[in-house]
Amino acid sequence: MSRETLTSAGVILRAAEIADAEGFAAVTLSEIARSFGVKTPSLYGHVRDLTAVRDGVTVLALNELSDRVGEAIAGRAGRDALVGWAQAHRDYARAHPGRWDALQRRVGGAVVGDAASGRIVRHTDAVLHGYRIGEANRVHAIRVIGSAVNGFLNLERVGNFDHSDPPADHTWPILLDSLDFALSRWSEPGFSS
Repeated sequence: MSRETLTSAGVILRAAEIADAEGFAAVTLSEIARSFGVKTPSLYGHVRDLTAVRDGVTVLALNELSDRVGEAIAGRAGRDALVGWAQAHRDYARAHPGRWDALQRRVGGAVVGDAASGRIVRHTDAVLHGYRIGEANRVHAIRVIGSAVNGFLNLERVGNFDHSDPPADHTWPILLDSLDFALSRWSEPGFSS
């Protein structure tokens, strides 16, 4: 049996697979090396260090999520776009829990400056454009919808909603209706000031 050829992209992908299977905290250079059947120093020809690997997983996740969000909001506006945007996030968090965790951390300038980050911002801006939220308020609106959706998804993922009825699936549309209500009225005098 031949040994897999190591590449930078292959190391990042393997790290993402480990994150999904075992949690983002399980992503270590030694674990990645073990999964390839090599010694840890063999990785250094392909990745700088663990921070670079973890940032690579974050960029990978941003690209994958951005693709999903782009498809989900294409041709939609207002509430339909918001629902597509939010559901793409929820589906991704469920399908790739470790990669989702990679998105829930403070990152460095390389990730922030990556094209994938810009794509996510543009998709979110497109959703807000349908609500006629001016540029001066976009950052606030992005923070509101991001906090609400990410907070819900993280609480759901760790099981905080498992102890009461009705199930979280019944609350999800209420959250989206609430966000739609707030975004629809954002520009009304006194609402967001």
